[in-house]
Amino acid sequence: MPPRKSNTLTEAELRLMKLLWARGESAVSDLVAAAYRQLFDIDIPEWRLIAVLAERTESNQQGLGEATRMDKLTVSRAAARLAKRGLILRRVSEQDRRNQLLTLSDDGRALYEHVAPKALEIEKMIFDRLSETQKADFSIMLREIEAAALKAASEVLNPDATAVLTPKRA
Repeated sequence: MPPRKSNTLTEAELRLMKLLWARGESAVSDLVAAAYRQLFDIDIPEWRLIAVLAERTESNQQGLGEATRMDKLTVSRAAARLAKRGLILRRVSEQDRRNQLLTLSDDGRALYEHVAPKALEIEKMIFDRLSETQKADFSIMLREIEAAALKAASEVLNPDATAVLTPKRA
C-alpha cells in the first residue's frame, strides 16, 4: 500500500495509538507508583504535592491542583494524608482567611531530598533506553499533543472548562 500524503489517521490507527499510549503510560505509572509506595510509603498524588511544594515553598490547594493537573478532591485527600504524617504544614492565609497555605515541614523536605534522586534514577532507567534523538522527538511530541489538546478543548469546551486545562507555569 502506498504511503498516504495526509497527516490524518484512520480510526484503526487512532485506536491503536490510543491503546499503545495507554499501555505505555500505565506501565510507567504502575512502576513509579509501586516504587513510591514500597520505598517511601507515599502515592503519586502525595509525591506530586511534595515535589511542587519543594519548588514553590508555599501554595494553596488550588495552586497545587493547577500545577499538578489534579482535581480538588485528589489534592485535598493527598494534602490531608501528608499533613497527618507531618510532612506538610498548613496555615491560614492572611489575605483570605478561608484559604489555607501549605508548606513542606522539615520532615517533608527531608523526604523530598530522599525521594527526588530515586525518582530521577527511575526516570533515567526508563529513558536511557532511548537515543538522544528519540528523547528529543518524544519531548516535541508531548508538547505538540498538549498544544493540540488545549486547542481542541478551546473548540469543544466552554471558556471556564478550558481555563482549567491550561497549565499554569510556576
